[in-house]
Amino acid sequence: MPAPQLPAATMPLAQSRVAIIGGGPAGLMAAEVLGQAGVSVDVYDAMPTVGRKFLLAGVGGMNITHSEAFEPFVARYRERAPALRPLLDAFNPQALREWIHGLGIDTFVGSSGRVFPTDMKAAPLLRAWLRRLRDAGVRIHTRHRWLGWNADGSLRLQTSVGEISVNADAVLLALGGGSWARLGSDGAWVPILQARGIDSATLRPSNCGFEVAGWSAYLQERYAGAPLKTVSLAPPGGTSRKGEFVITSTGIEGSLVYALSADIRRAIEQNGQATVTLDLLPDHSPEKIMKALSKPRGSQSMAKHLKRQLGLDGVKAGLLRELTSVETFQQPAALAAAIKALPITLLRPRPLDEAISSAGGVRFESLDQGLMLRQLPGVFCAGEMLDWEAPTGGYLLTACFASGRAAAAGMLRWLEADRVNGTTGKPID
Repeated sequence: MPAPQLPAATMPLAQSRVAIIGGGPAGLMAAEVLGQAGVSVDVYDAMPTVGRKFLLAGVGGMNITHSEAFEPFVARYRERAPALRPLLDAFNPQALREWIHGLGIDTFVGSSGRVFPTDMKAAPLLRAWLRRLRDAGVRIHTRHRWLGWNADGSLRLQTSVGEISVNADAVLLALGGGSWARLGSDGAWVPILQARGIDSATLRPSNCGFEVAGWSAYLQERYAGAPLKTVSLAPPGGTSRKGEFVITSTGIEGSLVYALSADIRRAIEQNGQATVTLDLLPDHSPEKIMKALSKPRGSQSMAKHLKRQLGLDGVKAGLLRELTSVETFQQPAALAAAIKALPITLLRPRPLDEAISSAGGVRFESLDQGLMLRQLPGVFCAGEMLDWEAPTGGYLLTACFASGRAAAAGMLRWLEADRVNGTTGKPID
C-alpha cells in the first residue's frame, strides 16, 4: 500500500466544500491540509471548544510523539502496524516535530525518549494551530453534534437552536473512540455507522486499569493510591517490563499497567481472567534475596527483617502480605520466590469511559487506501475511531495526526477526480 500523496491541483478547489465531524487532532490536521489546498472547510464539534481531550492529555506534560527508531516505533501498533505504516511513512515522528516547530513551538526529547513541547503544555500549541487554521479559512462550529444523514444525503447536526442540515462534497468523520465521554469521545457514532452496514470492531478499554476480585479492607484503607516503584510486571505468557504502577481500591492502574493493557485485556477476553506476575525487587537476583532472607532475624518480625535486609516495606510489603499465605512467610525459599513472582489475578478492565484510549472501531478493511469508506463513497474516517490501539508515549497522538493527513490526501484525490473528470471518485484499491 503506497504512502498517500497529495494530488497536484490543476485549478483552485475553493468550489469544493468539505465537512469535518470532530475537532480533535485528526480532524484539525485534515482541516489544515484541506484548507491550505484551497478547499472550503467546516469543522463541526459537539463540545463547546475543540481539542478538549488533546488539552487534557497535556495536563501532566504534553507528550506529542516518541524519538525511538522508526521500525520499533511502528511495531508499537501491533497487528495494525501494516495498515498504519503508510500513514506514518508519510508523516513520521520527525515530520510531526517539524510541523510543531513550524507553529513556533520548540520540542525536546526527555530521558525516556518521549518528545515534549519545551514548555510541556498543550494549550499554546493548540492556540497557535487554531490561528493557522483561521488564516487558512477553516471555519469551526462548536456545539454541533452529528446525528447521521438525512434521506437526501445531507448531514444532520444538532445545535443549540435545533437541528440543521449541511451539504458537503466530502465528509471526514474524526469522532474519536469511546473513552472520556465528557470530552466528546463517547462512541455515539457506532450505531449510526452500523445502521449503514459499516464493519466496526467493538470499542474496548485500552491503556486502562484492571480490577481484582477484591482487596482486603486493610490494603484498601492503607495503600489505595500508593505507587509501586521500581518493579516489573509480566502479562500472561509475556515478557516482563520494568516501571511503576499504583494500587487502587479496586485493583491496579498506572503507566506499567497501561503498557501491558492490550495483552491483559485479551487474556481476560479469552480466559475470563488474567494472572500477571509481579517482581517486587527486579534489581535483586533470586540468590541475593534468598541469602538476605536466610540471615538470622532473632526476635525481629519478618516485616522488619524484610525492611532491614531488602528495603522492602510500605505498599510492597503490604501487597506481599495480601497475596501470600502465613505459611509462605515462614519459609524463606517460598517467600523469596513470591517476592520475584507474585501473582495478581485480574478479572476485568475498568470501564471504557475511564480508559486513556480505546481499542476497536472502524476496521481498515472497510476503507480504501485514502481512508474512504467503501460502502459510503465520499465519507472518510480518521483518528482513534479507526480500529487500532497503541501504548501511551506519543504513539496515540502521532497516529491520529498521521491519519488525519492521510484522510485529507484521500479527500483531495476524491475531489480532484470529481472535478476534473466530472465523475464520482471510487475507492482506491
